[in-house]
Amino acid sequence: MISVAASPWLILLCLAAGAGYAALLYSAKAPWSQTLNYALAALRFVVVSFLGFLLLSPFLKTTTTTTEQPTIVLAVDDSQSVGLFTPAAVLGQATAGLQQLAETLRGRGFKVETRTLSTRRPPRPDSLRFQAPATDLDELLTGIKEGYDGRNLAGVVLLSDGIVNQGRSPVYSEFSFPIYSVAVGDTVPKKDLSLPALTYNRVAFSGNKFPIEADISYEGFAGGTAVVQLREQGRVLQTQRVKLPGGRRRQKATFLVTAPAPGKRRYEIVIEKQAGEFTLLNNAKFAYLEVVKGKLRVLLAGAAPHPDLKALRAAIRQNDNFDLTTYLPGIAPLRAQDFDVAILHQLPARGGVGADVLARVRARRVPALYVIGAQSDLNAYNNLGTGLTITPRGTQTDDVTPVLNPAFSRFTFEEDALRRFAAYPPAPVPFGDLRLAGGAEAALFQQVGRLKTQKPLLVMGGTPSQRQATLLTDGSWQWRLQEAADHDDRPEAYDRLIVRTLQLLTANANKKRLDVYPTQDAFSTQDDVTFGAETYNTIFERIYNQQITLTLTDEQKKARTFSFTNNEDGAPLHLGPLPGGVYRYVARATLGGQAQQDVGEVLVQEQQLETLDARADHNLLYQLARRSGSRLYYPSQFAQLTQDIQQANAKPVIYSQEDLKDLINLKWLFFLLLALVTAEWAARKYLGGI
Repeated sequence: MISVAASPWLILLCLAAGAGYAALLYSAKAPWSQTLNYALAALRFVVVSFLGFLLLSPFLKTTTTTTEQPTIVLAVDDSQSVGLFTPAAVLGQATAGLQQLAETLRGRGFKVETRTLSTRRPPRPDSLRFQAPATDLDELLTGIKEGYDGRNLAGVVLLSDGIVNQGRSPVYSEFSFPIYSVAVGDTVPKKDLSLPALTYNRVAFSGNKFPIEADISYEGFAGGTAVVQLREQGRVLQTQRVKLPGGRRRQKATFLVTAPAPGKRRYEIVIEKQAGEFTLLNNAKFAYLEVVKGKLRVLLAGAAPHPDLKALRAAIRQNDNFDLTTYLPGIAPLRAQDFDVAILHQLPARGGVGADVLARVRARRVPALYVIGAQSDLNAYNNLGTGLTITPRGTQTDDVTPVLNPAFSRFTFEEDALRRFAAYPPAPVPFGDLRLAGGAEAALFQQVGRLKTQKPLLVMGGTPSQRQATLLTDGSWQWRLQEAADHDDRPEAYDRLIVRTLQLLTANANKKRLDVYPTQDAFSTQDDVTFGAETYNTIFERIYNQQITLTLTDEQKKARTFSFTNNEDGAPLHLGPLPGGVYRYVARATLGGQAQQDVGEVLVQEQQLETLDARADHNLLYQLARRSGSRLYYPSQFAQLTQDIQQANAKPVIYSQEDLKDLINLKWLFFLLLALVTAEWAARKYLGGI
C-alpha cells in the first residue's frame, strides 16, 4: 500500500504539472507521426508526474504477519542429588516420560524446548546427565521467565526432587506461567550419617591452636556412637568417638589443631561407615584455611575525628589477620613501632596536621591507603607519587557511587558485591581533573546518578617497593551503614573491599620483577580459576607482552604447565574449573635477559552440596505448582500431564509488523525513470527532434 506524507489532493497537482509539461512540449507540429507524438507526450507526462509525486514523500507500507505456536519448556533439575538418590527405575521412567511428552506436544503443534541447571545450550531429554554440583531452582525458573518474556510461553514442566541448596527458594518468586511439577527423588527418611557443616576460622596463626567444629547429623542411629576422624592428605591426625543421644538429630565434635608452618591447608573430617548406612557420599567434609606467620600491623591515622574512621576500623576488625592501631594527632602519641600498612584519612591535611605520622610512613616506605576528604591538602598529596594527580576546580564536589572497572584484575568483586555497590548512597568526591600516571590503575570508577564515568574512585598506584592506593571520598561510612541496614548488619561487600585493598598493598612488596597471583583468595570447584601477572623492567617500570610459564602442582604431586602472555588490557590467564585442593604454583619468565621466578599457592574448595540431603522435598514442588494454578505429578502420570497441558487450550499468537519504506530510496525506481527519460531523448534525437 502506497501512502504520502502530504495531502493526497496534491497528487492532482502533480498530474496537472505532468500534463501541462507534456502538452507544452508536444503541442507543436513534429517531424514524426501523430501516434508517436502521443506516445512521447504520454512518456513525458508519466515521468514529470511521477517526479512531482516523489516530492510528496510517498512511502510503501507493508504488513507482515507471523504466527508463534505455544511453547512448553522442560525445566530439568539435572543435579547430582536427583541422579544419586532417585531409584534408577523411577529416573528412567521420568526421562522416558519427558521424551514422550516432547514428541506428543510437538505433534500437537507445540514448540518444546529444554533447560537445565548445568548447560546453557538446550539439551535433548534423552541426553540428560545428572551431574550439576548445586541446585538453584529460582535461578533456573527466573532465567526462563526472562528469556521467554514477550513470547508465547504456555507453561513450564519442572522435573526435580525439590532440594534447593543454592540461591533463594523459588516459592518466594512470582512466575506468570503455569508450572507443572514432576516429582522425583525419595521422601522416605534414610538411615544415614552426614556432615552438613564445619565451623572454623579461615585464618590461623602458626604455632597457635585453633578449633574445627563438626556438625554431625544422624537419622536411625540414635543411641549409638559415631567414629569421627580428622585427616590431612589421607593421614589420620585425631580420632573421636561421639555419642549420638536419642531424641536429637544433631551432635557436635570439636578437634583442636595446632597450626603448622605458614601456608594454605586442607583438613578433612570423616565419619567412619556404619552398618546399614544409606550412603557414604556425605560422610566427609573439608576445612580450608590459611596459616599465617603473624598479624599484619595496620595504622589507621586521621586528621580529625570522622565517621569514616569508625567504619574503616569496623571493617578491619572483621579480619583476624590484622592488628589495628588508631591514631589522631593531639590526642595520644603514636607508638614507636613498625607498621605493615597505613590508612591515612585526609592526610596530608591542611595546616600540616599529622605531618609527623606522614613523615614516618614515607621514611619507612610503608604501603598506604590515602582517603581524600575536605581537610586534605591536595597540593601536598600530589607530591607523594601515588600515581594520581588531583586538580580541583574550586571547592565543588560530585556525589558518586562506586562502579567496577571491568579491566581491573588484581582482585575480583563478587556479583553480590556489585549489586550491593549499586544500592550505596552517593558520597562526595573532589570535582576537577583526575590524571593517572603510568602504572596506576583504577579499581573503581565514579558513577554520577545513572551515568557511569571513567573517572577513578579507587586507585592502585605507587611502586613495587611502596605500593599506594587512594580512595577519593571521605563518605564511605555511609556505604557501610546502608549495607548493614539492608543486609541484616552484614556489610560484607564494604568490608571485603577494604580488606582486599590492604592485602593488595602488603602483598609482594619486595621488589619482585615477576608477580603472578590468583585473582581470588579462594575458588570453588565450579569457578574458572584465573591468574593475573605483572612484570617489571630493571628500574621497576611495568612492561607487557612477556612470555610466562606457570606450573601448577596438586597435592598428589601431579603437575600441569600453562603458558601465557601478560597484556596491557589486564586479561587474566583462565585455567577453568579445578578439583578441590591446595595447589602450589611456580611462575617463570625471562625479563631483560634475566630469569625471574615467583611461587605461591591457590586454594580450590570442594563443593559437596548435593550429597548433604538425600531426602526429596516434594512439598516445595507442590507449592510451586499450586501457586501457578497447576498440580503435582509423578513420573507414572505423564499421560495425565500431557492431557492437562492440551486441555489448557493454549493458542497460537499472531504478530503483525508494519514496515514503512520511502519510495525515493528504491534504487530500481531511479533506474526505471532514467530508462524512460533516456528512451524519450533517444527517440527524439533519432527522429530529428530537438
